[in-house]
Amino acid sequence: MTDIKLVKVSSDYKNEIMNFKKEFMDSSENTIPGGELLDKIDNIDEWLEYVIKNSNSSTVSKDWVTTDTYLAFESGHPVGIICLRHELNDFLNDFGHIGYSVRPSQRKKGYATKMLGLILERARQIGMDEVKLSSMHDNKASIKTILKNKGQYESSYDYLGSKVDLFIIKL
Repeated sequence: MTDIKLVKVSSDYKNEIMNFKKEFMDSSENTIPGGELLDKIDNIDEWLEYVIKNSNSSTVSKDWVTTDTYLAFESGHPVGIICLRHELNDFLNDFGHIGYSVRPSQRKKGYATKMLGLILERARQIGMDEVKLSSMHDNKASIKTILKNKGQYESSYDYLGSKVDLFIIKL
């Protein structure tokens, strides 16, 4: 693995984002954690507009929070997506400040750990003291990523019949 770089999502990366999403769908993965509804919004231009509006506190959707969404690039190719929510609302309180995914073909290479470390630096830069993250209890890779970045187990809860673990990372 060479150097990972986080790049804010923009229309400059439209083709890369569409291919990223396609890989998830082709792998029968219908959810893209950290994708800020990339898995739910079919029109890429609409998704880009949604994500870009939500990155600004004056244009963020009324039911959401200011969120920065990044593509993670390695050697010029997007390997993951990660978002940083500046604050939490009632809905997000159990889900956390950060969501992330690594594309199926690039997993088990350490990208998620590096991506999370980089987004924690961004969180520090905007003045956050700690972040919450959640993971499905059976997602051992995600839990390992959180623990490698100094995550401390906080609690567990049930979400739609599945156990979810909540972690805190002090910044």
